[in-house]
Amino acid sequence: MSVKETIRKLTPYSPGKPIEELRREFGITGEIIKLASNENPLGPSPKAVEALQKAAKEIHRYPDASGFELRQALAKKHDIPIEQIVLGSGSDELIHYIGLIFLEAGDHQIMADPGFSRYEPLATLVGATTSKVPVDKNGKHDLEAMAREVNEKTKIVWIANPNNPTGTIVRKRELRSFIDDLPKNVVLVLDEAYFDFVEDSEMPDSLEWVRENRADKAKVIGLRSLSKTYGLAGVRIGYGFFPPEFADAIHRIRMPFNANSLAQIAALAALGDKEFLERSKKTNREAIEKLTEICSKYNAKVYESHANFVWADFGRPTQPIYEALLRKGIIVRPGSTFGAPNCLRISVGLPHELEIFEKALGSLL
Repeated sequence: MSVKETIRKLTPYSPGKPIEELRREFGITGEIIKLASNENPLGPSPKAVEALQKAAKEIHRYPDASGFELRQALAKKHDIPIEQIVLGSGSDELIHYIGLIFLEAGDHQIMADPGFSRYEPLATLVGATTSKVPVDKNGKHDLEAMAREVNEKTKIVWIANPNNPTGTIVRKRELRSFIDDLPKNVVLVLDEAYFDFVEDSEMPDSLEWVRENRADKAKVIGLRSLSKTYGLAGVRIGYGFFPPEFADAIHRIRMPFNANSLAQIAALAALGDKEFLERSKKTNREAIEKLTEICSKYNAKVYESHANFVWADFGRPTQPIYEALLRKGIIVRPGSTFGAPNCLRISVGLPHELEIFEKALGSLL
C-alpha cells in the first residue's frame, strides 16, 4: 500500500512560529512579542476564563454532541433557526467539511491570491482544481476577474471578508451584484472570521443571503470564529450559517464531539461578555492605526485593514527583516508564506509591544 498521490501533493499547514520554539532556537530569555497569528492581545474573555475554571472538574464527561446550548445562543444572537447553525473546531474544520461535501475529482473552485491558505488543499485532496485570482492594486478581491473564472465545473467560490492576509473587504453593493451573476449550482462561501472587527457601514453580512436561500440563485454559506474578538483561539471554536440541506450534510460527516465541552462553555460565556468585545474592538482599532503609521514611516505600502492585522509591502524581500526580528524576540508573518515575498503580515499588539516592534524595525531599516 502507498499513500494516495493527492495526499503527497499537500503541504502541511505552516503556523506562525510558537513563542517557546523561538526561545529554544535563539536562547531568548526576555519578553517575546508575538505579532504573527492574529491573536487577541488582551487574552481571552474574563467571563470565558471564569466559566472554564468552574467547568474543569467535569472534563471526564463527553461534550454535548449537538452543542445545543451554544447553537441556541447563536441562533438567538443572529436571528436564524438553530438547524442552520453548525459548530466546528474552529472555522477551519468547517472549511474542510465544505470541501468534502461539494468537491469531487475534476471539479473546480475559485479563491483570491493571496488568500487564506486552507482553501486550496481541499481541491488538491480530492483531485479538483483551484483558480487563484490575484487581488487588485488595493489588495481587494477582484470580483470581475473571479467571475470570468467561473465555468461549468465550478462548485465553490471562496471570499474571505475581510481577506486574510490583506485585511481588505468586499462591500455590500459589489458583492450583491457578484452573487446575482453566479450560476445557481455554485456555492459561495463568505469566510467572516474577522467580521466583528469591521466598522464599515457597507460591510455585507452573509446572513442576508443565507436567510434568502433562493432556489434560483447561488447558495451562500457564512463562517464565523470566536478565536479573534473573544480570544478563544486555544480552545478552537467556530460556527457557520448553512442552508438547511447543507447543515444536514455537515452533520452526517463531522466527527462526533467535534466541538469539545470546554470550547462550548467558553464560547457561551464569551458571547455574553459585551464589555470585553468592545475593549477588543477599541484596542484593535488603535493598534491598526499605530501599525499603519509605523510601516508607512519606512515607505511600506500598507493596505486598508478591517481585520486585526496589517499587510505591508516593503518593496523588497522581507525574509531578512523577518529573520532579524526573530533574533530580537519579535515574531511576525513573512509574506513568502502567502506567495508575496515583499510583504509582512503584522498582527495587532498592546501599546508597549508595538513600541518594541517600532524600535526594532527602525534599527533594521
